[in-house]
Amino acid sequence: MTTAVTSEDLTSSGTRLNAAYAVCRAIARREAKNFYYAFVALPEPRRNAICAIYAFMRQADDLADNESLPRDERRRRLDSWLADWRGVCHGGDSSDLVFIAVRDAVERYDIPLSLLDELVAGVTMDLDRSSIASCPIHSAPFAEWVGNHDALDQGTIGNQPPDTYATFDDLYRYCYLVASVVGLVCIRIFGYKDPRAEKLAEETGIAFQLTNILRDVAEDAARSRVYLPLEDLALHGVSLASLLSRTPAAPPTANECALLAAIAQRAEEFYRSAEELLPLIDRESRPALWVLVSIYHGLLKRIERADYDVFSIRASVPMPQKLAILAVGITRIGWARLFA
Repeated sequence: MTTAVTSEDLTSSGTRLNAAYAVCRAIARREAKNFYYAFVALPEPRRNAICAIYAFMRQADDLADNESLPRDERRRRLDSWLADWRGVCHGGDSSDLVFIAVRDAVERYDIPLSLLDELVAGVTMDLDRSSIASCPIHSAPFAEWVGNHDALDQGTIGNQPPDTYATFDDLYRYCYLVASVVGLVCIRIFGYKDPRAEKLAEETGIAFQLTNILRDVAEDAARSRVYLPLEDLALHGVSLASLLSRTPAAPPTANECALLAAIAQRAEEFYRSAEELLPLIDRESRPALWVLVSIYHGLLKRIERADYDVFSIRASVPMPQKLAILAVGITRIGWARLFA
């Protein structure tokens, strides 16, 4: 026996979905900072979908990053949250309106659920690294590097070893999960036909995350996290202990400048992929991607112009510059629609 769907059912469902997207837009507006300027430059249906994905990502990241709780408890809560999401994916209901919006976006833009699984895997990497011995990312290169250089300051990092990445390949995997996957989801919402867009979106995500890593070196070190590859530290004569215990706001040493410059150069190379990606995206979505790339690349340029002093002050793109970039992006939307 089938149950007829009434107009009231459809109205109620539509109202709830509208409310769900409104919640996601509010989260994005409050939290997204650089991303939100790009969201504004999208047509409304795509903007709603992007905001839903951002809200989903924000929830996962907040659960994983809540340092007021032990790692095991954060992991338990994240697993419970993920189980609820998977229930929604299989047709279940949820009081979490973010899940309702994300499910609609996934169906509307044919986003593979595997990409969202990878996104969650990225934010859980730190939770799953409870000891050097159990973590392939720390593994032998970490122990050897620490053994050949300054001993770790246990008073600074406490009982847990710092979160580190032995090689750039290790760091690339982390950047892929937390940033490139977001890019691969976004291009499905933006629209594209050329399969080359997928690799270019992956590499654009790497550029963005390397920029974030450079900006946050001091803040991350204060939380016993060093995302600069240990092999690069060794190459430039910078000890892990010196990063973890450096004097707050002290300017970078010559060796630290050289280290950060090398990471910035890698980021610059990946930004070339962003330039190649732009023309492969649907015309009406290109202004949004252009805004995002311009803001992030502008942030990297500010770090470079500051001679890599990310310790004295946290680098950021000033609001007037962001608004100017957005204004150009909105103008581009008009041209895109005019010639569509």
